Amino acid sequence: MVDRISSGRSGGMNVVVKFLVFQVIIIGPFIAGYALKRRFDDPARFSRTLIRANLATIEPAIVFWSVWGLDLSRGLMLLPVAGLALCAAGLVLGLPASRALGLGGARGHMFRISAMLANHGFTLGGFACYLILGEQGLAYSFIFVSYFMPFVFLAVFPYAAHVSKTAAPATERMPIILGLHNMPLAAIAGALGLRALGIDRPAIWFPSEALLLASISVYYLTLGMNFTQGDVRSSWKEISAMSAIKFLLVPAAAWIITGLAGFEGTVRAVVIVQSFMPAAIYSVVVSVLYGLDARLASGLFVGTSVIFLVLVFPLMLLGARLLGVGI
Repeated sequence: MVDRISSGRSGGMNVVVKFLVFQVIIIGPFIAGYALKRRFDDPARFSRTLIRANLATIEPAIVFWSVWGLDLSRGLMLLPVAGLALCAAGLVLGLPASRALGLGGARGHMFRISAMLANHGFTLGGFACYLILGEQGLAYSFIFVSYFMPFVFLAVFPYAAHVSKTAAPATERMPIILGLHNMPLAAIAGALGLRALGIDRPAIWFPSEALLLASISVYYLTLGMNFTQGDVRSSWKEISAMSAIKFLLVPAAAWIITGLAGFEGTVRAVVIVQSFMPAAIYSVVVSVLYGLDARLASGLFVGTSVIFLVLVFPLMLLGARLLGVGI
């Protein structure tokens, strides 16, 4: 994978174009959702319907194909383990922070979930690795983020369903394992089963990027439908605390742990770059799906993303240049 992606500057330009397309796919649906929400009597309910449809159709295909083709034979298995470690660090730091802020109930659970999940995917973390570390950094970031889908569907969704007050009926809690909106779990099981049987993924074209763009569009459309301008203003204390976790404490933990664990070179650099990522769109998805304070989730996602893009990322680029790291 590394060799294929590192084939030249033209491939790099393709990555830049893809990133720009991703941003259009993000901003357009977000604006559309924000504009259209007035047309719905219950935009939150419509958002849940869209998310569940996405989780029952598009998402399983993406998960199945990516997990089936996962290749960690290059000795890079520590990268997804490091991704899980960053999630654990966010949770460990989010627990006392939520208590210090006096957050209880759904709001407290949502804060902790947002502290766990970060935007490690191509739309931010992967592209940051590309800009700072070059195409090898991008390739390694793909392996790093392979932890994400299994973690979300095997850990975060069940936790959210367990603590959700809106999921009180047993018929709502059973879908953790059996329901259509958790079909990605079946996709993970099927893909791992094929790998265990020694059946390799065929070398055929699969519309993974198109499906990913469609899935992201659905999520940002629902984000726009649930976002109000007051979400950021009303959550400034939580955003400040989350920014300290995302941009100071988790990166410090990543620096120390990767050093003690013997990470070196680009592998260590990818983990450190990814440790600076803001809150993830999936935290908003979880909040909408399970009724865990969508306004706080939206505020944390938008607030930390703006701080990252305006302040943190320029400082990362400057630091990388001063240290002579990457390209």
